[in-house]
Amino acid sequence: MNVVVGVSLKTYFGYHQTLEWTRAVADLLRRGSRRGVELFVLPSFPTLPEVTRILTGTGIAVGAQDVSADDAGNRTGEVTGALLAEIGCRYAETGHAERRTLFGETDSVVAAKTGTALRHGLTPVLCLGETEPVSTRAAVDECIRQLTAALPDSVTGRVLVAYEPQWAIGAAEPATDDHIVAVVAGLRNELRRRVPDSAVIYGGSAGPGLLTRLGHAVDGLFLGRFAHDPSALAAVVAEADSLTRQPRGVLR
Repeated sequence: MNVVVGVSLKTYFGYHQTLEWTRAVADLLRRGSRRGVELFVLPSFPTLPEVTRILTGTGIAVGAQDVSADDAGNRTGEVTGALLAEIGCRYAETGHAERRTLFGETDSVVAAKTGTALRHGLTPVLCLGETEPVSTRAAVDECIRQLTAALPDSVTGRVLVAYEPQWAIGAAEPATDDHIVAVVAGLRNELRRRVPDSAVIYGGSAGPGLLTRLGHAVDGLFLGRFAHDPSALAAVVAEADSLTRQPRGVLR
């Protein structure tokens, strides 16, 4: 299985800054090995066509930070899964903590958006995680509850789960390694029982060095502000590339 590295730019960059970042990333990552590394970026909606054009031929995929819960109709301001697929997106983020807390998205909304992504051949990047620091067992139980609420009874397609404890998003440090390993293990067991073609990556103040410590205990990382520097992203991709050369079960 590939090691996955995803990046969400949220709304930190403007249009031209996003394109400059994309060109810098494309240039840096052409120079190194990343065989076995699945890399995708999620920029703002207006930049998607041009970012896709810049990244054509690089092996770096593009996705959206959100998707409409509905396929078409009178949904002013929304962007449908069909449109995203048409312009070349391969991923759609659903359930991010900021969508839940700032925009009031409920479990049912997250489920609808995840289902929409799957219907249109997009890989949902389903974000979930506990709101406050709790025991590992409690975190696993809450994450499995969110996972069950978000997925349809029968899943056709791939699902990528981003475990992001809400209290770690934007924090100085990620969750502890032991906590991440235990929660991801619990999520993997449940997810792969229901969706064989799936993976669980970690986000929440993830940056260079973390993937090397976690090894194959996670399937990759979901990066935010630590990827704003293209060289930091290149460092994480190099870690991922190194990890693909290690046997499963080996931690560095």
